[in-house]
Amino acid sequence: MHLAQISRYPIKSVGVQDLAEALLEKGRILAGDRRWAVAHEAAKLSDGWSHCSNFIRGGKAPRLMAITCEGEGDQLTLHHPDQASLAISLPGDAEDLIAWLTPLTEANRAAPAKLVPAATGMTDNKNPWLSLLSQSSLDALSHKAGKELERRRFRANLWLEGAAPWEEWNWMGRTLRIGEAELKITDRIERCTATMANPATGKPDTQTLKLLEENWGHKDFGVFAEVTKSGPIRPGDPITLIS
Repeated sequence: MHLAQISRYPIKSVGVQDLAEALLEKGRILAGDRRWAVAHEAAKLSDGWSHCSNFIRGGKAPRLMAITCEGEGDQLTLHHPDQASLAISLPGDAEDLIAWLTPLTEANRAAPAKLVPAATGMTDNKNPWLSLLSQSSLDALSHKAGKELERRRFRANLWLEGAAPWEEWNWMGRTLRIGEAELKITDRIERCTATMANPATGKPDTQTLKLLEENWGHKDFGVFAEVTKSGPIRPGDPITLIS
């Protein structure tokens, strides 16, 4: 097995960055992941981490799934097939960001209202975990869908190649070594309707949840992992099950 891809999402549900390398830190999420989130006008925020229902997200606004981004740190350029690109520096350009996102959300739902910083990352799980997904499992799901499904539908931090389909279900509580880092597999990831949207268009085109339920009896795809030993990782690094 080997690491195939590293991705982070500087703004929750708004664009993806693929990384040439990353430093994983014990007990922390991927650096820079979900550093910001956009709360909607009906949000009820808590101090620190807040539930995903308080933010704009692909499950409720599928057009967001077609956003890509580039840049470093808080200097980002956002792209969408239906809009002109937007270069922003956060948090100073928060109003420009919200104005750019508003047409991409559903008119009958709470509108984007506020940029929220998240020093520890506003991931969907309050624990400081990364998401790890397997290409062979995606291939199995793609076969049932009758077409190749894009990785971007699932917004993973780490993609691996070389495992058997669904082998990751057998790794609960076990530890993987990736490059010099080690990660303990902690839980399965239950999926939402965001995965139904084509990331090239932002339009729903595949019943991913129905396919998972009908063929495997659940709506899970991918696993969460906790970094237990710090270290640098790069695509191509070998992955070994060590305990």
